[in-house]
Amino acid sequence: MGKFEIKSSGSDKWMFNLKAGNGQVILTSQSYSTKAGCNNGIESVRKNSQDDARFGRKTAKDGSPFFTLNATNGQIIGKSEMYNSTAAMENGIASVAKNAPDAEVVEA
Repeated sequence: MGKFEIKSSGSDKWMFNLKAGNGQVILTSQSYSTKAGCNNGIESVRKNSQDDARFGRKTAKDGSPFFTLNATNGQIIGKSEMYNSTAAMENGIASVAKNAPDAEVVEA
């Protein structure tokens, strides 16, 4: 089962990582100015991860595929790591969709 790990990133900023059951980070959030905002971001991931159209499939300057998860307003909620293939990126998207809805929330 996946989990959301909330972290304080210093200077009163908050962020979270969504980790798969094996402990690998599959999505990293943007920074939030409050812990409440961070928790709202987690709820947005839970909801938006179930709509494939919310995933932006991208390519980095070096050619590495990665994805973003976007809210209904188009704002980026989170970003993946860089992958070595499009198939690996698609597996990452599937993992977010599978793990996010029921993932527990813990503080790192």
